[in-house]
Amino acid sequence: MSESVVSPERLPEEPTVGEVAVDPVTGRPAGRPQAVVLLLSSCLAVLGAVLLAPVLPRIEEAFAGTPGVAALTPIVLTAPALVIGLTAMIAGRIVDRVGRKRLLVGALVVYAVVGTAPLWLPSLELIVASRVLLGLTEAAIMTCCTTLLADYFHGSERERYFGLQVVYTTVAATLFFGLGGALGAADWRTPFWLYAVSIPLAIAAARFIWQPAPRAQAAARTEKLPPLPWRQLGAPVGVTLLGGLVFYVLIVQLSFTLDSIGVESTATIGLASAIASLGTAVGAFLFGRLARLGPAVLVPVAFAVSGVGILGMGLASALPVVIVFSVVTGFGNGLLLPALLTWALSSLNFEQRGRGTGVWTSALFIGQFVCPLVVLALTGAIGSLGSALVVLGVLSLAAAAGVRAIRPRQAADPALAAH
Repeated sequence: MSESVVSPERLPEEPTVGEVAVDPVTGRPAGRPQAVVLLLSSCLAVLGAVLLAPVLPRIEEAFAGTPGVAALTPIVLTAPALVIGLTAMIAGRIVDRVGRKRLLVGALVVYAVVGTAPLWLPSLELIVASRVLLGLTEAAIMTCCTTLLADYFHGSERERYFGLQVVYTTVAATLFFGLGGALGAADWRTPFWLYAVSIPLAIAAARFIWQPAPRAQAAARTEKLPPLPWRQLGAPVGVTLLGGLVFYVLIVQLSFTLDSIGVESTATIGLASAIASLGTAVGAFLFGRLARLGPAVLVPVAFAVSGVGILGMGLASALPVVIVFSVVTGFGNGLLLPALLTWALSSLNFEQRGRGTGVWTSALFIGQFVCPLVVLALTGAIGSLGSALVVLGVLSLAAAAGVRAIRPRQAADPALAAH
């Protein structure tokens, strides 16, 4: 006998109060407690990405006798992002099959275990292995958090929280970078203690997060999941690959750009990075107010603004000019991620949302991982970092024109608002 398919019409999502889903057990609408837990948990992937950057040289010194130490040490930092890119789509399938809350709480607990493991691991190879496992938990956490935000909130509320998700992670990246440097001043292992922060978040998730649409979720455990609507999802996922690359140009290349114009002070570079992050936070915060324009407008605008900023960074030769264009880039980036996410999820119902979010997350982090490789290849081919950034800026502007021609589906489409 062939498997039946879970029917969205037969198993509707939970009722809502306005644009907010209702807890099927208590009858209370989702609100600030659920949102704060999900937004803070979303920051854990950033913790994995930036916390150890300041102590990488000390890790290399500590394992100087390890064969291939020069190649293994950077992997300590980049491995989680690559693993997220490769496995978030698998995490999305688990989300749709076994449920959001169960996977989120479990992943938060395991995150603390594997995240703090380098405190006592004796070899660099084992530390790299622990970072791979950390990436698996981050893939699950990111997919669960984004999916639950989309489950709990709809319409303008969803768009506001997608913007706040970028605000939280951007501010967290700035704080974690500073904390990593401060804690690593005494011992390179000390920053790993921060990964234990997921334990109180796991407790909070167990207390405040509830599983939406339990009837549909129960059916999903035994019945065949409905296929993803690739005709609608393919374009935003493909564009997100490029969006991930564009988004991380600023994060990865700002310090090198400043160094190329003669700025060597780490304090100045840190301040410039913080100012650029402020631009990202402002753009993401304003997304909720601008979201009514829809992805058809905001995705091209975000690519265009980021492209102008990257182009300016590549051409600039003075510190103030680089900072101005880095803020412009950051502002575009702040609009870009929530606009892409809104576009991708607008065509998905409850039974598809975990897998769709996982595919989107994979695309974003694969773009992040290849960003420094693309910049390195362009720099080698053209001859300078500035020229490479000019090429990427032009590419972002071309993406703006191309996406505008596609005309993404509007998230405000009444046919999609019910989902």
